[in-house]
Amino acid sequence: MKKRIRRRWQRWINRRIPRRDHQLLNQRNVFILPTGAGLVFGLLLLIMLVTGINYQNSLIYLLTFLLGAVFVAAMHQTHRNLTGLSLTVVSGGEGFPGEAVRFRLRASVSGHDALAISLACDNSRIDQQHVFAAAPADLSLALIPSRRGYFRPDRIRVETRFPFGLLKAWSWLRPVTAAVVYPRPLPAPEAASTVQDGDQSQQARAIDGNDHADIRPWREGDMSQRVLWKRFARTGEMVIADWEGEQGSPQWLDYEAFRGVDRELRLSYLAHQVLARVKGKRPFGLNLPGQVIDPDVGPAHGSRCLKALAVFGLEKPREGETLAHGSRQPDGSPSPVGAGS
Repeated sequence: MKKRIRRRWQRWINRRIPRRDHQLLNQRNVFILPTGAGLVFGLLLLIMLVTGINYQNSLIYLLTFLLGAVFVAAMHQTHRNLTGLSLTVVSGGEGFPGEAVRFRLRASVSGHDALAISLACDNSRIDQQHVFAAAPADLSLALIPSRRGYFRPDRIRVETRFPFGLLKAWSWLRPVTAAVVYPRPLPAPEAASTVQDGDQSQQARAIDGNDHADIRPWREGDMSQRVLWKRFARTGEMVIADWEGEQGSPQWLDYEAFRGVDRELRLSYLAHQVLARVKGKRPFGLNLPGQVIDPDVGPAHGSRCLKALAVFGLEKPREGETLAHGSRQPDGSPSPVGAGS
């Protein structure tokens, strides 16, 4: 029964607050209830009112109605503190499982200041954030994913108890933007690459005047400037001259080099190799089934390879899907498309 009520409540909330990266809070999507202190305060007001009626004491009446007016004013002020607040997801961030992935948000408000705002999701929380009408505020909420893939929180809760803490007003932001979680890096056993560059893969570098180049077959997307046109005119073979970096020939990191190993473990091995080569400033390429990233060097190339490993075999979440801790279920199977949000 409780689960059924909870599901109906969640469906109602999801209809009222659909997924989007920009949320404007208003009377339709801001909720308000008394806090524990507010309930005690209301109970004391009721006791004072009964006491005033019993003793027909005008001072008790005056104090009761005065405090009651304060409570009503606090209710309007607490609700108004969130009304008009605009939250926008700027970026979803990147990181590794078990480490903080930062969702960056921008908050703005028009007409009045929003004071003592809190943002919370799962076990992460930031408190006492002030958003002034004169300038937007950039907020960062650190969330911890547990698996690689796309990571999108179901709900980010925005709350305020300003000014007296007697009532709390809250709403949610349900982002569409997903963070990218890289595979957990694990040291890999030495394995030779299975990337085949044709009959020319073992030839010396000094071919056709390219003293610092490796030879491989042409692939769609390669720049025409790197094609060995003289060789093509002589042999009819369209091959590419892959430059040699300062640290040596580009190395291929190959998914098929770890045969008989689970997919997630292969990706973890490759992630560790990517990090090692970026740290050592060595050129490398990445070979995945259905995707080849040509050799390059530097942090930007490493980030591109890690992203390819992070989303390998996964579909980007659509608007209606819920990915609370990545895009894989605990049993290792992909999350079903169209799962409830």
